[in-house]
Formats: sequence, C-alpha cells, structure tokens
Amino acid sequence: MRRLMSLFVLGTLVIFTAGAGSPSNAKWAMNATAIEACTCPMFCQCYFNTKPAAHSGHGDKHFCKFNMAYKVNSGHHGSTKLDGAKFWVSGDLGADFGDGETEWAVVTFDKNTTKEQREALGAILPKLFPVTWKSFETAEGAVTWNATGEQAHATLDGGKSAEIKLKKTASAMEAGKPAVLRNVRYFGAPRNDGFIMMPAELQAYRAGERAFQSNGTNGFMITVDINSNDIKQPTGGSMTGSAH
Repeated sequence: MRRLMSLFVLGTLVIFTAGAGSPSNAKWAMNATAIEACTCPMFCQCYFNTKPAAHSGHGDKHFCKFNMAYKVNSGHHGSTKLDGAKFWVSGDLGADFGDGETEWAVVTFDKNTTKEQREALGAILPKLFPVTWKSFETAEGAVTWNATGEQAHATLDGGKSAEIKLKKTASAMEAGKPAVLRNVRYFGAPRNDGFIMMPAELQAYRAGERAFQSNGTNGFMITVDINSNDIKQPTGGSMTGSAH
C-alpha cells in the first residue's frame, strides 16, 4: 500500500521539473469549489460505502466513472498564489475501493495555470485525494466553469474532451434555496459547505479509449477547504471511514 501511494505521488509530480517554486515543507491552503458528476444514481453511494453502484447495461458491473471541474476560490502553496486556478479530474473508482486502490484518473490543468501553480497543485492534490490509482496521467486543456443557483456547466476543451451539465433539483422544500446534504466527508478535506444536490443532465469524458457518458445520474456542487495544518501524517485509503 505504501509503495502504491508513493507511485501515486510520483505520478502526480512527474510533469514537474526539479526545483519547484515553493519548498516541499511550505505552508499551503486551498478553498475550492467543484462541479462534479458520476455514473452512480443520485446520490452517489460511494460516500457511504466502498462499492459503487452496479450498472445493468454493463453486465451489473460496479464502477463510478466521474468528472470533477474545480475552481480555486483562494489558496497558496508557499508564495505561489492559486486564486482562480482551474483543473479537471476524470476517472473511475473501480468495482471496490475498500483497500484504497482505485482504477484510473486523469488530472487536466487549465492552460492558463502557470508552471508554479501546477507544481503547487501537484503537492496539494494527493492530500485532497488520498487514494491510490492503478493508472494516473496528467494533461493540459482549456477549462470553462460557470455556475448559478439554478444550474452549473463546465467544459474541457470546449466540450471536446469532457463536459458536465447540472441542474438544481426540484425536490428542495424551501423555494429559492438548494437541497443540501451536510455533515458528510469529502475525500481528504476536513471541511466542506455541504453537497448541493444538482442532478447531472449530462456528464461525459470524451478523450481516448476510456471515454464514457451518463445522463440523469448523480451530480452536485461542493466547496471544500483544506490546508497544511490539517495534515498530520501521510494518508492513504478510501473515500469513507478512517481513511479520510
């Protein structure tokens, strides 16, 4: 497990050159909002156990194929500012991630992020997502990110590589207010403002052999907060339980 975690961290940092702008022991913080969707039914059961939903159209196989479009509200790693930086994560949690091992992920940094910002995010993301990937890649692309109280829309390369469309659920009790799930952990982040329920009209990853698409499945927005003071020791494991 430790070896796999080391490989994950190495994979995250492999695109960066030596001599990063911020030292490895630098203080850091990130507050970011995600537009997120996956192939599971609403609401994704992966946040309550380690086995994704079964999919009847795929031989009842269990998987959670997802897209996450992130925009950093405020953040830094040492002297590197991250405010406004965008990145996209696509992947699959696999059939059962109870051992902390997941299938694959591709992290795409927005083309407008600087080398220093990518280095900083490369140091932070393994803390936000403390899992191990059997396959991990990085890329560069154009991330667009737009959200209102009624809907959210994000694209990667104008939709050519990936796209997410979310719409506010009509099941909220109070008019003008979103339906929110609170007090549920999100990966390695110790704080979040709740899962704003917004079912996915569309979520798709359109790049390469791993392309997938789902309609009418799980979707939400969430703002997470994490910093270097939260990290007491190296972590690994699943999305649920003590591994957080």
